[in-house]
Amino acid sequence: MKIMEKQNRFIDKIDWTLVLLLFLFFLVSCISIYSAQTSNQYGKNFVMLQGFWYILGFIIIACSLFFEPSQYNKLAFYLYGIGIVMLIGLIIAPHCPEKGCLVPKRNGAISWYILPGVGAIQPSEFMKTFIILAISKVIAGHHEKVRIKTFKTDVQLLLKIGVTAAIPLGLIMLQPDLGTSLVILVIVSGLILVSGITWKILVPLYGALITLGGTVLYLVISAPELVNKYLKAQAYQFDRIYTWIDPYSYPDEGRQLRSSIMSIGSGEVFGKGFMGQQVYLPERHTDFIFSVIGEEYGFIGSSLVICLFFVLIYHLTKTAIITKERFNTYICAGVIAMITFHVFQNIGMTIQVLPITGIPLPFISYGGSSLMGNMLALGVIFSIRFHHKEYMFSSSTDKFYL
Repeated sequence: MKIMEKQNRFIDKIDWTLVLLLFLFFLVSCISIYSAQTSNQYGKNFVMLQGFWYILGFIIIACSLFFEPSQYNKLAFYLYGIGIVMLIGLIIAPHCPEKGCLVPKRNGAISWYILPGVGAIQPSEFMKTFIILAISKVIAGHHEKVRIKTFKTDVQLLLKIGVTAAIPLGLIMLQPDLGTSLVILVIVSGLILVSGITWKILVPLYGALITLGGTVLYLVISAPELVNKYLKAQAYQFDRIYTWIDPYSYPDEGRQLRSSIMSIGSGEVFGKGFMGQQVYLPERHTDFIFSVIGEEYGFIGSSLVICLFFVLIYHLTKTAIITKERFNTYICAGVIAMITFHVFQNIGMTIQVLPITGIPLPFISYGGSSLMGNMLALGVIFSIRFHHKEYMFSSSTDKFYL
C-alpha cells in the first residue's frame, strides 16, 4: 500500500503537460525531417538519429528529477566552469578540415568536437543552460545578501552579471558563432530585465545598445569597408545582411533564402500535403525545417506549430510565476528568453523578416547538440515542477495547471 502511494505521488509530481508538449514536438520533428530527406541527397537516416537524440533527451530529463533545484544552485558554477573549459578546448586544440580531427574547421568556424562513436558535439549549446544557471545563482545570491536595494547595489549586480556572461560570450565569438552569441545576449538581457535592477539603469543601457546595434547595421549597409576595418567582420557575415535585404540581387548567396520564401509561399493556406514538397532547398532538415512545414501544411499547419510554441512559453511562464524560489524563477525566465528568441529568429529568417543565422528551430530541427541542450534546460524545469512544495496558505492558483 505504501509503495503504491509513493508511486502515485511520484507520478503526480511529474509535469505531464510538458511531457505532452515534448511528445508533440517529437512527432512534428520526425514527420518534417522524414519529408526533408526524401530527395536522397543525404547518406544518413536523420529520422532515426533524431529519435535516438530524443530518447537520450528524455533520459537526461529523467535523471534531472533526482536533483533538487537547491542542488542545481550548488552545481551552477561547476557546470559553468565545465562549459568554459570545453569552449577553451575548441580554441587551443589543433584544427584541421579533415573529418578525423578532434576539432574540425567548418566554413571558417571551430564550434564542434568530433567524438568517435558519438559524432559532432557543440559545447555552446550546453553553455546556454550553464549560463542560465550561473547568472540565476548570481542574481539570487545578490538579493540574499543585499537587503536594502540602492542604485549602487543595482550597478554592482549588473557588473556581476556582465562579468559572468562576458567570458563564455567572448569564447563563443572567437569561434566565431554569431548565432549562438546572439542567443547568449538575449538570455542575459532577459535575466537582467527580471533581476530587479532599476529602470533608471536599464532604460539608458538598452537605449544605448539599440542605438549601437542600429548604427552598426546602418554602417554595414552603407559603409562596409569601415565596419570591416574596425570590427574585422567576415565576408559571409556581410553577405547574410545583403542577401536578407535583397536576396534577388545575389544569385548564389541569396538562393537559400529565395527557395525558402518560395517553398513556404507555395504552401498557401492548406499546403501540398505530406511529402508534397516541390521546391528544392538544401539542408532543410536543420535550420530551414520550417520551410518543410510551410510548404507541406501551409498557413494552417505553420500556425499550429507556432501555437505549440506559444503553449510551451505560456506553460513555462506559469511555472515561473508559481515557484516560490527566486533562483527557480530566474531559471524559468532564462529558458523562456532562450526558446522565444530561437523560435522568433529561426522562423523570421525563413520568411525574410530577420537575417539568416545558424539558429535551429527548438525541438524540431535536426541536431543532437541543440536538442540535448534544450532538453537539459527543460530538465531543470521538470525538476522545479517535481520538487515544488505547496504551502498551507497558498492560493488555489498556486498549482501547475496548463
